[in-house]
Amino acid sequence: MLNENDDRLNLNGNNWNDNRNNHAFGMALAYKTIKMQSYNNLYNKIISFENLILAWKKARKGKTKKNYIIEFERDLFCNLLALHYELKYLSYRPKALVTFILRDPKTRKISKSEFRDRIVHHAIVNILEPIFDKTFIHDSCANRIGKGNLFAIQRFYKYLRKVSRNRLIAKNKFRDNNYVSGYCLKADIKHYFQEVNHNILMNLISRKIRDKKVLNLIEKVNANFGMQRERERESNFCIG
Repeated sequence: MLNENDDRLNLNGNNWNDNRNNHAFGMALAYKTIKMQSYNNLYNKIISFENLILAWKKARKGKTKKNYIIEFERDLFCNLLALHYELKYLSYRPKALVTFILRDPKTRKISKSEFRDRIVHHAIVNILEPIFDKTFIHDSCANRIGKGNLFAIQRFYKYLRKVSRNRLIAKNKFRDNNYVSGYCLKADIKHYFQEVNHNILMNLISRKIRDKKVLNLIEKVNANFGMQRERERESNFCIG
């Protein structure tokens, strides 16, 4: 029967004609509409001069002696103000990416944005990161504040002790056929950032972000990486 006071469908096994074993059972089928919170009116927060200053500080961190940063900061106020007005009047366009090879020791192809575009990236992250961060599981560690390598290692050892009952099972496993085995999966997605589907990515973002100006700005950033990806494919095709 359907309870008028809630959304659960309650079933009693005794009322079923084919309940031949005379065992009573109860079951509640509950359905719940999960209403995902969405956000509007974020664009002005992203492009505010205060947020751009914070984004500039983050973008320059550890790179203050780079020539391109020194050049940008020679007229810092005007450059930030110009960026602010480009964003405000929707005339902002990212610059073409610069690609280079990095060996540390694995060889990787890196596509680097202009410094002014990195400021925009940080400005977006400053506002959107708190929205998406709380949707991640506790043990997701990549690029999250307060959850670096040390946090990941500590969590690993916590579950290592848990699955081995603080190493008791490891000592006695040959005498106990019921010991619990634990598994650790190490994996990597090849060329993830180069191959990620931007349409799927934008669909996921738009579930929470409803501000069209913000979505358009993110699409401009993604399109810039997409054009770089197409240029690299064309280059590889010509070489081949």
